[in-house]
Amino acid sequence: MNTEKFDSFILEYPIFEYRVIDTAEINIYERVRMICKNECQRYGSTWACPPAVGDLVKCGEKIREYDKAVIFSSVAEVSDILNFEENLATRAAHEEITEKVGEFWREQGHDIFILSTESCDICEHCTYPEGKPCRFPERMHPCIEGFGVLVSEITENHQMEYDLGGNTILWFSMVLLRQGSNGDGSLWTR
Repeated sequence: MNTEKFDSFILEYPIFEYRVIDTAEINIYERVRMICKNECQRYGSTWACPPAVGDLVKCGEKIREYDKAVIFSSVAEVSDILNFEENLATRAAHEEITEKVGEFWREQGHDIFILSTESCDICEHCTYPEGKPCRFPERMHPCIEGFGVLVSEITENHQMEYDLGGNTILWFSMVLLRQGSNGDGSLWTR
């Protein structure tokens, strides 16, 4: 995959690292989903999180609908890494970058699906689990971990930083890609 255009594009954004990987390399783990269920306060409260995103079989099938994935990170500095609210306040900047990365790949003729950080907070009150559809399905990006993906495994396998230590946060997003019907395929050349 020729990524020269993407390399030029990301110079405009504070992307720390990225890798292009085959989606066949992405493993789905029940234990990651269990961490969501047992430790995340957002579990069962948003369309971006389990169980709303579907069972792990469905999540794996969704990922496999795409050929490639671009996983990338951005860095945020905080005064106290243990301050959960301060940490979450840095997430919005990463989500803006995620949107721009998704737009780039869409403009290159790719169909995309984005998995991103934590859970969606576009709306003050999510329509899940009230039985109503998501108000902004085109802007809502499911959580990577909610799909059972172990980000640390991918970063280790592809020599990416996962933890910089100190009072820094690495946010990760993944844009799944497949060649769209109107794309010229130029980024798929090897």
